[in-house]
Amino acid sequence: MYMAVATDSDHRHWTAADLREIPDDRNRYEIIDGELLVTPAPSWGHQDISKSLLLMIDAYVNAHRIGKLLMAPAAIDLADDTVVEPDLFVVPLIDGRRPQSWEDVGRLLLVIEILSPSTARADRTVKRRRYQREAVPEYWIADGDARIVERWRPEDEQPELLADQLEWQPDSAFPALVIDLPTLFASALGN
Repeated sequence: MYMAVATDSDHRHWTAADLREIPDDRNRYEIIDGELLVTPAPSWGHQDISKSLLLMIDAYVNAHRIGKLLMAPAAIDLADDTVVEPDLFVVPLIDGRRPQSWEDVGRLLLVIEILSPSTARADRTVKRRRYQREAVPEYWIADGDARIVERWRPEDEQPELLADQLEWQPDSAFPALVIDLPTLFASALGN
């Protein structure tokens, strides 16, 4: 079983500069409030869910010029001691254009993590609280085993658990993106 490991080694408080010194070993490294999280490469099912969501959300944000959808690996510096690599995320356009560099990413419109046994604790607690503090309008945790999506908003103390349909409407000028969750999970995972 893969594990997301919080490690301290010789550091008491990790920074973005420390993170950049770690050699590439195909693991995913993130820092949340100075805590280093290490996660190995994702599973096949994880990637299939990610791909399905990517195709739906990318078409929607491009059609309505809402933002730019990106995927991991992509280190986003939220603070000197917080660098995240969400599985999928949407950043807003800047003056009608997509950001040209990671430094241009000033805020996130949507963050999606695909749950795995190794990431459950970090995704549901440490990362979730950080995204809520950053006022990310929507944070989704897609759980392929349970075939649900947990939707979190900045003020939520409990997630909205969605098993049938997920609607996302970041701009009221456009119709909502509607995702049929049973179809999403069935096409990504089978059955």
